[in-house]
Amino acid sequence: MKFSFVVSLVCFIVLFVAIAVIYTILSTLGVFDALTELITSLTESEDEELQVDPETWFSPARVLGYTGLVGALNIILITALATVASMLYNLAADLVGGIDITLSESE
Repeated sequence: MKFSFVVSLVCFIVLFVAIAVIYTILSTLGVFDALTELITSLTESEDEELQVDPETWFSPARVLGYTGLVGALNIILITALATVASMLYNLAADLVGGIDITLSESE
């Protein structure tokens, strides 16, 4: 359980840094501004209730917040699933037996 927790925590850190770098690169290139303009031009309407605000969709706080949320869920799920899988593997290995190898020194 400890090992799977550490592995999932490292995967979370890698995921968070990768998303932050990709977001920074795309933001610098102006991709989010172009998407915001495109969505705004496609959804323009006279009715105030039907208008959308795509600028808030691509804010850094929202993107990195969802990344943190998904990463936290992954930590919990990966740790739990790896623990259950190792328990099932150990039970199956005890039932089936397996191969015992004994090493001894040559004289």
